[in-house]
Amino acid sequence: MNKNHIDKDHLDRESVFLRQAQADDINALEQLLNRCYRETSGWTNEADLIGGIRTTSAELAAVINDPNHYYFVYPKTTTGDRDGEETGEILGCIAVDIKTDADSSHKAYIGMFAVHPVLQGKGVGNVILQAAETFATRHLQSDGQAADKKTAHLTMSILSHRPELLAYYQRRGYQLNGNKMPFPNDGNNGEPKREDLELLELEKMVI
Repeated sequence: MNKNHIDKDHLDRESVFLRQAQADDINALEQLLNRCYRETSGWTNEADLIGGIRTTSAELAAVINDPNHYYFVYPKTTTGDRDGEETGEILGCIAVDIKTDADSSHKAYIGMFAVHPVLQGKGVGNVILQAAETFATRHLQSDGQAADKKTAHLTMSILSHRPELLAYYQRRGYQLNGNKMPFPNDGNNGEPKREDLELLELEKMVI
């Protein structure tokens, strides 16, 4: 069997497992993120809004090597579960960046979230997001400095003009907090195709 073939009939939310990303995953992660965000396959792509690449191997290496950044991957295996041999392909990924803001509020920023297009709509993304949220919540709860637990939040940013994606996260308990910024037109994360494109911040209280 071609190792690049994905038997989607035997992969669903029950088969998902995560591990932390390693340097050996960088090439597969780069392929997955650029495919999910910049190509037209799957419902989460941004191809109509942004051209160019989503990320680079250097950016991914920096994330993986950052001690405050936790990057989790769902690797493809020969059997479809964690007991199988990994093929080298990544089926899903999500990052959790632990931050303390200037006002001493404690946040976990969730980003670089992607699910292979052929697995979208099967509940795989829900499982990956829930696992990241659980990890982030436990990390924030165990932080000895987070005495005021009302200040701990999960945050993420999404592109404007993506009502279906906003609705998805709102169903998961995230809300717009009013923070937004123009999409950076510096060539590092793609080229915006419209001048009014913004990054909107979503927030979810967890403790």
